[in-house]
Amino acid sequence: QLQASGGGLVQAGGSLRLSCAASGLIFSNYHMGWFRQASGKEREFVASISRSGSSQYYADSMKGRFTISRDNAKKTVYLQMNSLKPEDTAAYYCAGNAVRSHSTTPDAYAYWGQGTLVTVSS
Repeated sequence: QLQASGGGLVQAGGSLRLSCAASGLIFSNYHMGWFRQASGKEREFVASISRSGSSQYYADSMKGRFTISRDNAKKTVYLQMNSLKPEDTAAYYCAGNAVRSHSTTPDAYAYWGQGTLVTVSS
């Protein structure tokens, strides 16, 4: 089970840090990813991190603004979001993938959190 938190309302240019805590699975066995889904749009890839945390991958529009990290001892993955824009407004979901690192397709992920809403005002 994955539990995402940390969403909220922030002004453009601001920052938020999302967290996703895992339970009931061996967290260090899973590559982790963040996806987002804006209203009326398909779910899109944001960032991913390998099992050990040694490698990260970002969607082009997030590079330089978002940072994914993980703490395997705490069974938690994070998404630090800086320089937020109104177009970043979406529900953000964490997901776990035991097979392939840095997969950008939702179908590759077997476990999903419930989503946390991020709203960026202009």
